[in-house]
Amino acid sequence: MGGGIVVFGGGGRAGRAVTAEARGRGYEVTAVVREPARYPALGAEGVTVVRGDVTDADSVGSVVGGHVAAVHAVSPFSGPEQGFDTLDPDFFVKAADALLSGLAATGVRRLVAVGLFVNLLGADGRPLMDDPAVFPPEIRPFARAHTAGLDRLRAHAAGEDTVDWVMLTPGGGLEEGAPCTGRYVFGGERATEGSQPTLSYADLAVAVVDEIERPTRHRTRVSVTGVE
Repeated sequence: MGGGIVVFGGGGRAGRAVTAEARGRGYEVTAVVREPARYPALGAEGVTVVRGDVTDADSVGSVVGGHVAAVHAVSPFSGPEQGFDTLDPDFFVKAADALLSGLAATGVRRLVAVGLFVNLLGADGRPLMDDPAVFPPEIRPFARAHTAGLDRLRAHAAGEDTVDWVMLTPGGGLEEGAPCTGRYVFGGERATEGSQPTLSYADLAVAVVDEIERPTRHRTRVSVTGVE
């Protein structure tokens, strides 16, 4: 497959891992961030760093043209210490709308988004974020915002000219420093039960780029876990 890949959120942990995996397979990468000056080390051979806003359709459209696919790995939330005063509850809804519109307008048909573990379903069939023993209630505003974005993608009407999206959600542990094995397993809507091998960011990136090169999941969300 020729062409390049656009990575929205290229400065984050998942975005950096996807960029590295894509470059390793020979793709040119456009890494989209809000403030390029904050990421002086992000640019490398084959990587172009540009300013962009994943919640603005015109901004999306201005950078995705000519690429084979886009990756959505943007998060406006860095951790509990950040607080929620500046969190836009509609962030992920706006991002879904802008991506679907901007990609469709420029003829880019594949979108792979990185999901959030806590809106997978637990053993009782409820989202994990509803269980205070699993997820701190004070962080639920972020989880609800992320879930609203997934719901927006699901509500998008299918058609011949619409974007073929998939959301890959880490189904268990996710570790930045874990090695790349090149192996992973897709699941469904439920979180994995019991002890599961840690999924490295590198292996998450393998799954993301695989779904660009050889799409197997379409207009759905699936969990992805590590393999023994």
